[in-house]
Amino acid sequence: MFGISFSELLLVGLVALLVLGPERLPGAARTAGLWIGRLKRSFNSIKMEVEREIGADEIRRQLHNEHILSMEQEARRILNPQTPPAQPSSSEAPANPTASTPAAPATPSEPPQPPRAP
Repeated sequence: MFGISFSELLLVGLVALLVLGPERLPGAARTAGLWIGRLKRSFNSIKMEVEREIGADEIRRQLHNEHILSMEQEARRILNPQTPPAQPSSSEAPANPTASTPAAPATPSEPPQPPRAP
């Protein structure tokens, strides 16, 4: 992960043995391991909290966007109301064409013939 080879770890262990001595080295290794474990747990909890906050921010952003969209739709509905259908004027054809014209037969017996040329 950090690019530390076995020989580098062996060198660090040898220096620690010379500096701390054989009596204190096991206790120092145990303490270092506990601190490293605590740091890992702390970083993981911070990471989870940040991810949770990011998720909460995303949810807040989506809710805010939905609220803005609903307000925009309401404003459009208020500013552009649907107009009722216009009443037909006297120059237009009546709404019910069968009332003013005679009824044609449902099935004609012969199709209409085109006019013949002389």
